[in-house]
Amino acid sequence: MATASAQAADLPVKAKAVEYVKICSLYGAGFYYIPGTDTCVQIGGHIRVATSFNAGTYDLPYYQSGAGSSELNTKNYFQTRERFGLNVDTRTATEYGVLRTFATVLFDFAQGRENISGGFAEVDYAFLQFAGFTFGKAVSNFDPQWALSKPTIGGTGFLSGSNNATGIAQLAYTASFGNGVSASIALEDGSPYRNAGVYNTANFLIAPGQATYLGTTFGGVNGTNTFLGNSSGGDHIPEIVGNVRLDQAWGSLHFSAAGHNIQTGFYGADESTGHPNDEWGYAVNGALEWKTLPTGAGDSLKVEAGFANGAAKYMFGGTYDTAGGGRFAKFSGKSLAFGYVLDGVFGPGGQIEKSNAWNVSAYYEHYWNPAWRTSLFGSYSRVEYNSNATALLFTAFGAGPSGGKLGANSNTSAGATSGFLNATGDFSFGVAQVGTRTAWTPVKNLTIAAEFMYTRLDQNLNGTYSGAVAGKAGTAGTAAGTYQLTDQNIYTGSVQILRSF
Repeated sequence: MATASAQAADLPVKAKAVEYVKICSLYGAGFYYIPGTDTCVQIGGHIRVATSFNAGTYDLPYYQSGAGSSELNTKNYFQTRERFGLNVDTRTATEYGVLRTFATVLFDFAQGRENISGGFAEVDYAFLQFAGFTFGKAVSNFDPQWALSKPTIGGTGFLSGSNNATGIAQLAYTASFGNGVSASIALEDGSPYRNAGVYNTANFLIAPGQATYLGTTFGGVNGTNTFLGNSSGGDHIPEIVGNVRLDQAWGSLHFSAAGHNIQTGFYGADESTGHPNDEWGYAVNGALEWKTLPTGAGDSLKVEAGFANGAAKYMFGGTYDTAGGGRFAKFSGKSLAFGYVLDGVFGPGGQIEKSNAWNVSAYYEHYWNPAWRTSLFGSYSRVEYNSNATALLFTAFGAGPSGGKLGANSNTSAGATSGFLNATGDFSFGVAQVGTRTAWTPVKNLTIAAEFMYTRLDQNLNGTYSGAVAGKAGTAGTAAGTYQLTDQNIYTGSVQILRSF
């Protein structure tokens, strides 16, 4: 018996089973079970290297947020950006449906862009979905489902309505009715993406004795001098957004609407002067996608159109100007086009005169073969001001013998160099664009693409601007002179290498 016990003690002990990672096929390719749990996770990302020509590197064209003069020798003719993105997607089946979390973290470095040293990091998406609810930063419910799959490179300032390249913080609920029909209602934190700003035509003096107009600087090609209006109030009420969708194998239909609350500052220097009443603006949108075209397998056509009253950024969206409304300006030779994108305008003791804006955009993509595809895209965006708003703007900017003051930096004291506007017409402004992209995918998840785009700045002022044109921040600009107000053309391009995993 002793011998038998000794022999038993010498027998090997059975090892604990190794817990291998198992594939999770419930939610598509790339998901795995987190060991020891019933949660599936997918980890992916991309590396993108892109160079833009005659444009910025982050949806910031030279005609926006700066003078954009093709004459300036100090301008960067090209700019390069490198980006690393990491996505984490987790899903767990529960009795209430799938519990999902998703986040995207991006690390960027952009050469030639002011105010960036060593690159920057950003979180474009971070949301949780449960029982039909969405909490966090996700694609706006105003935008169609294909908002993130437009066949463009980006970075050259293509305007496509609301479509933001980053998510918008929201609390949303989506109800599914079967057969691909669903509807959503959401409260979205639209700041800063939805705020175009308001202009107080009475409040253009910074302090007694100073004669500078707030927010009207032209200085800083691709810089930080964006035009925000001069009297935007704080956010009081979230954006109220709803949509109805139909998603089918052939494509999709999308209809959406949004309510946008507009607030202002005071008529004068402080609260004792009073302020206009808050106003409600709105935006509506419709989008259509065809994915089964007779032109070939994989071909698609996407069309979108929208209108906004007092909610201009729903039509002039994107990341090209997340700080506020937007100013478009381009000098060429002795001519100039410029315009402002605002939610509204008000004067002394008056109420907000809301703007009207609209956008239509379309994308067609054709696959020559599985490796090669070409897209053609175009859009027209326009903002208009009624007769009362136009009169107020001319009062502020001046169309009389001496003209109105433009171009003085908001920190400059009286008597500093500035420009003068002497014009008739109105401040309505449009941007027409057409472009094409060709992409080559030599192996799976590697795409090399090139894009070209033409932009026409369609302004409606007749007259002249007199003064100097500032260059890029810290550099010289053009000499003082008189510039004819006319429409302007600009040509931009981009090349990109994208590796996804």
